[in-house]
Amino acid sequence: MSSAKAYLAGLQLLARRELSERQVRQRLARRGYEEPDIEEAVTRLRDERALDDARVALAIARTETHVRGRGRLRVKRQIEAAGIAPAIAQQAMDAVFEDVDAEALLQAALDRRLRGRDRIADDREFQRLYRYLVAQGFDADRVVALLRSRRRSG
Repeated sequence: MSSAKAYLAGLQLLARRELSERQVRQRLARRGYEEPDIEEAVTRLRDERALDDARVALAIARTETHVRGRGRLRVKRQIEAAGIAPAIAQQAMDAVFEDVDAEALLQAALDRRLRGRDRIADDREFQRLYRYLVAQGFDADRVVALLRSRRRSG
């Protein structure tokens, strides 16, 4: 196979969705392209700005925050799982979270789980909600404070 074919395959991958450089490299390798061809294709894609890890990091951060309602830690894990450098991930996090109310995001996640109820029923539900919210990337101290306030109310 050639680098031109690897380039075209990379463009097809990127036409479907935003991918990081590492994701494109992995997918091209899975399709059987040789390393020199992959390197040349990725360089060309990067030069043409079809491949941009900063743009991908921002897209992941926005989707995870605004669509999925995830917290800061989970968003950072998702960006890094895409193979994006920690410095680029941090820039995307800062950009997205500067206009996000983290408390409101946490409150909304809890409200979705309680399905219209105001109060946490018992210790088991408290623990289950705690595990869920921490897994969603919210700060453990804030989660405990919110859950305690919901237990007392009502």
